[in-house]
Amino acid sequence: MQPQDKPIVGTMIGDPAGIGPEVIVKALACGEPYEMSRPVLIGCTQAVEQAIKMTGTNFRIRRVNDTTDVGFDPEVIDVIDTGKLDPKDYRLAEESAACGHATAGWLQELNELALRGKIQGSIMGPVNTGSLKLANRYDAVVNIEPGSTYLTLFTGPLRIVHLTDHIPLREVSKLISRDLVYAALRTIHDSFDGWGVKNPRIAVCGFNPHAYGDEENKEMVPAVERAKAEGVQVSGPIAPDTVFRHCIDGRYDIVLAMFHDQGHIAVKTWGFVGNCAMILGLPYIQMSVAHGTAFDIVGQNKASHEMMLMAMKQTASLAAGRGFLPVQRAAVN
Repeated sequence: MQPQDKPIVGTMIGDPAGIGPEVIVKALACGEPYEMSRPVLIGCTQAVEQAIKMTGTNFRIRRVNDTTDVGFDPEVIDVIDTGKLDPKDYRLAEESAACGHATAGWLQELNELALRGKIQGSIMGPVNTGSLKLANRYDAVVNIEPGSTYLTLFTGPLRIVHLTDHIPLREVSKLISRDLVYAALRTIHDSFDGWGVKNPRIAVCGFNPHAYGDEENKEMVPAVERAKAEGVQVSGPIAPDTVFRHCIDGRYDIVLAMFHDQGHIAVKTWGFVGNCAMILGLPYIQMSVAHGTAFDIVGQNKASHEMMLMAMKQTASLAAGRGFLPVQRAAVN
């Protein structure tokens, strides 16, 4: 791939009081994000400079005004810094309204760049809910809305879309409908097909043991049949105790899980390190990591960058229309 053909991937540095800047710098230092994309960071230049010193990396920083100025040099980190944070207004490992306001502003800038086509993929660094609440800006984080947006997790061969997220099980049962399942199947097919996973093989996970119950028979089966009639390659509902193994073994590309823990347990059993998350259903790619700001280890160069590196690589691959990253078998943690 020629340098000018690589997708521009924007990464919001996360709350600067946490490990976001550290893990981002360490991930970039691996070199692979530069091989696959043209990275640009959105956030505070001084926070990135501090992370470079903490991690002992040898980057130069270049402050740019627009993504048209993003370069190709793997020894340079380009940063869009609109002055939303005075470095004097925060300290490492401390929640603050200043960081909350800045984080919310950077998220808005990241989303606007994606909506305007200025970047081809976006990544949200780890945010701190306490800081966002102090700033009264928790609204800046995209909330999952069943039927519209879906939390999606990637780890090795497992790619799991969640029909619902933080909802009690008794409410999930009431929510499962043929229209809701069908809408998720269309979103999964259309999105990933456009990102290079041509005609993805989707497995629908049952809600009940052995995928046998009213939710399956009355709601899921009609949704699956409707999607099949439109050319979607979908199977199910399949028993929850076997469907994830089928995906690991390569029978399916993606599993549609019915609720939060159903998908999360499978992901975290396969391997927690190196996974990443996506909000599916937005008009652009938005990836994130599955960890927080880790105030207990910030500034110690202990934080693992593997999730951030995977997020950068997977975003770049999808943004370039190359589909999922090649699967490498990993030891189960």
